[in-house]
Amino acid sequence: MAVVDTVSVVVAHSERATLRVGDTFLKVDSDQSMSDREVAAMRLAPIPTPTILWRTPPVLAMAAVGGEPLGHLGAPSVASPAAWAAAGAAARALHEAPLPPWQGRSLIDVASRLDAECEALTAGGILPAELVSGGRRMADAALRPSQPVFMHGDFQVEHVFVDGDRVTGVIDWSEAGTGDALFDLATLTLGHEERLADVVAGYGADVDVDVDAIRAWWAVRCLLAIRWLLENGFDAFMPGAEVDVLKSLV
Repeated sequence: MAVVDTVSVVVAHSERATLRVGDTFLKVDSDQSMSDREVAAMRLAPIPTPTILWRTPPVLAMAAVGGEPLGHLGAPSVASPAAWAAAGAAARALHEAPLPPWQGRSLIDVASRLDAECEALTAGGILPAELVSGGRRMADAALRPSQPVFMHGDFQVEHVFVDGDRVTGVIDWSEAGTGDALFDLATLTLGHEERLADVVAGYGADVDVDVDAIRAWWAVRCLLAIRWLLENGFDAFMPGAEVDVLKSLV
C-alpha cells in the first residue's frame, strides 16, 4: 500500500466535499446526477481533463492535473498573457465540440433564480437595494438568445490549470451542459477584467465577442453566488471577490 503524507480538504460544503490524498482527488457528491454529468462531460470534452482513476458512488477518484491554477479571485494573476490566451483557445475548442446530450439551464430559469436571489439579498440586508437593483438591470443584457455550445459552466480561474503558456487541465465539470459561450468567458475573467483582451485574443479574432454581454454575465454570476457563498462558509466580501466585482459594475 502506498504511503500518503497528508490528506487535505480542498473544499467542503453541503453539496460536495473534495479531498486530496497524495496525487489523488476524491470528490463526494450529495447529488449523483452532478457526478454523472461530470464524468460524462470529461469523457466528451476535447480539452485536457483529469484522469478518472475509479468511481464508487458517491466517490469519484481523479488524478491531479499538472501545473498551477491560472489565478485566484481577489488576487492578481501571475500567469502570462499567453497563458490567458491559451485558456481562451481551450474555451473555443470546447465550444466548437458537438453538444452534450443533456441541456443546461434555460434563460427563463436563470431569470427566475436571479429574481429570487435579488429579493433574498435585499430582504436579508446582505446588500444595499440600490446595488442589487443596479446589478439586476445590468444582468438583463446577458439574458438574450444565443447559439448553444458545449459549455463548461464553471470555467473559473481556479479550475483552469496551466504550465507556462500551456493549459494542462480543466477541472470541475459538474455544471457542464449546453449554454451561452460568453458565460464561460465571463466566468473565466470574473475579477480579472484586465485579462479579457488576452482571453478574447486566444478565443479567436474571427468571433465578435460581445463585451457588454460578458459584463452582464459577471453581474449574473455575482448575484447568484453571493448568498450561497456566505451560507457555505466562503467570503464574498473579501477584497476583489464577488461583492467588489458587483460594485465595480454598477
